[in-house]
Amino acid sequence: MDDKKPDSSAPDIDSHQGTVPRHVAIIMDGNNRWARRRGLPGAEGHRAGERTLQKVIRRAARHGVEVVTLFAFSSENWRRPQDEVNHLMGLFVNALGQRVDQLHDNRVRLRFIGDRSAFDPALRDGMAEAEARTAGNDRMTVVVAVNYGGQWDLAQAAASLAREARDGGLDPDRIDTAALDQRVSTADLPPLDLLIRTGGEQRLSNFLLWQAAYAELYFTPALWPDFDGDELDAALADYAGRQRRFGRSGEQLDADGEAEC
Repeated sequence: MDDKKPDSSAPDIDSHQGTVPRHVAIIMDGNNRWARRRGLPGAEGHRAGERTLQKVIRRAARHGVEVVTLFAFSSENWRRPQDEVNHLMGLFVNALGQRVDQLHDNRVRLRFIGDRSAFDPALRDGMAEAEARTAGNDRMTVVVAVNYGGQWDLAQAAASLAREARDGGLDPDRIDTAALDQRVSTADLPPLDLLIRTGGEQRLSNFLLWQAAYAELYFTPALWPDFDGDELDAALADYAGRQRRFGRSGEQLDADGEAEC
């Protein structure tokens, strides 16, 4: 029987500990419901959601969160009514024009993940320009997932490994979870610590499926436009009160903590 080495992708427990998550992801759900409850068109909900986003980014930066990843437009969102899709694209373009300067001035790096091929060339160019302009910023990274799906992310990672193996640069028998981890869209970022979903639903909706394997999940009934700084504070406080075990028992972690004292 061949000796099997330990899985090199097993999470590094010590690097994931801390009361403030390094990497927070948010599924921003509830814009349309927020607008309907107020007798407003859905577009007003998305505008209110964009204002909320700015508040949340500022509050996260104050807490010392290193990365915030936002589910802005999923690969399934193309199925929505065309006028809503058009409005979302318009908001996206306007946000690129209006917010990149603000992010840059605050030393925030902007990244985009997802399949950009479906977008207008001008929008793709705008994303690339925003990334290039903010690439050297080091206060926080904001990752915007557009035309993104967790299954797509895994498929493109697997395809990348398959191409390298086909070309002779990789032994297929050496492909493991660590190799796949280096090919997903967030490979250069800290592991995901906390995933927040607003709007009351309790599912991942094809968002960061690989990355969420050991993340803490936080679901709130607050609709996204109502998710203000205090709501983020509550999510971070809840995270700080959890014991992250990564497969170990609570007794093991308690013993390790006592040994370090």
